[in-house]
Amino acid sequence: MHVPLLDLKAQFRTIRDEITAAVEEVLESQYFINGPAVAELEGRIAEYSGCAAAVGVSSGTDALLCALMTLGIGPGDEVITTPYTFFATAGCVWRVGARPVFVDILPETFNIDASKIEAAVTGKTKAVMPVHLFGQAADTDPVLAVAGEHDLHVIEDAAQAIGATYKGRKAGSIGTVGCFSFFPSKNLGGIGDGGMIVTQDAELARRLRVFRNHGAEPKYYHKWVGGNFRLDTLQAAALIVKLRYLDEWSAARRANAARYGELLADCEQVVTPTVREHNVSIFNQYVIRVPERDRLREQLGEKGIGTAIYYPVSLHQQECFASLGYGEGDFPESERAASESLALPIYAELTDEQIGYVAESVKGFFG
Repeated sequence: MHVPLLDLKAQFRTIRDEITAAVEEVLESQYFINGPAVAELEGRIAEYSGCAAAVGVSSGTDALLCALMTLGIGPGDEVITTPYTFFATAGCVWRVGARPVFVDILPETFNIDASKIEAAVTGKTKAVMPVHLFGQAADTDPVLAVAGEHDLHVIEDAAQAIGATYKGRKAGSIGTVGCFSFFPSKNLGGIGDGGMIVTQDAELARRLRVFRNHGAEPKYYHKWVGGNFRLDTLQAAALIVKLRYLDEWSAARRANAARYGELLADCEQVVTPTVREHNVSIFNQYVIRVPERDRLREQLGEKGIGTAIYYPVSLHQQECFASLGYGEGDFPESERAASESLALPIYAELTDEQIGYVAESVKGFFG
């Protein structure tokens, strides 16, 4: 049996006609930059996320970058975040000239350990950037408490978590800004790169729109230096179609996760994902922790099962961040996760037979 890590074609077959019609409408209009579909998607995402406003941008990475620039974070500033995440989280902090300051993660959820944030705050700290990893929201209330005490911005990296909830609040709606990615593999994936910034601050949203368009307001007049962070109309049109199905797809992922949990419960070597009682996860990834991770991955590959490692090297150990001065052992939970974590197929269109095959193959490895 062949079970890919992700099968985008299976999803596309169910909405082919709608996507094609939406794309053709944009092609007929020839309105590719800031067309009406962009504003429509922004309104729908703002409503869906429970936010006052949403600003479409060119990628999840550019959502983080544009947010940092608009909030005035730059050289000499520090941003507290996690070392166990996709590179863009810390990479964007570095790109604006600020210093990423890492704190370790919780082993149960892979998310930032909020109890360690206070000790990392200095006079240079300007923001905290919690990551809602693998589709589950970080413990955001204690992050907000520290931020409120020290007058810090909270930039939610919600690239993997659109639709996830924390104590009834949607991911992205809780901090100063929330940043989403529409990379094709996400629960809400585009037909190329795309992203969105959401906020409860209407004035901040206005400035974000200026910064995404080279800082021009009006055209050719620049108070700020921004970037070319615009969301293409084609992406917005396709995402409007997909947004209608997002909750259905995320519910299917949760059902698949529950089935994995049942099938793997009697395999003591496998630690399945923990979802906090006050959270609703969208399972952008289904990540288990196992000993002999690399050998297991090799054997699953031989059985036709797709897997992935998120993430094999913690950010504090990346060569490009050597000047930050961190070393091995500084963040032991992040380092342990990097050596034990393995993502299994979780996409909505998986069959029960496929899930059973994956689970039995994992258990078979451990005898």
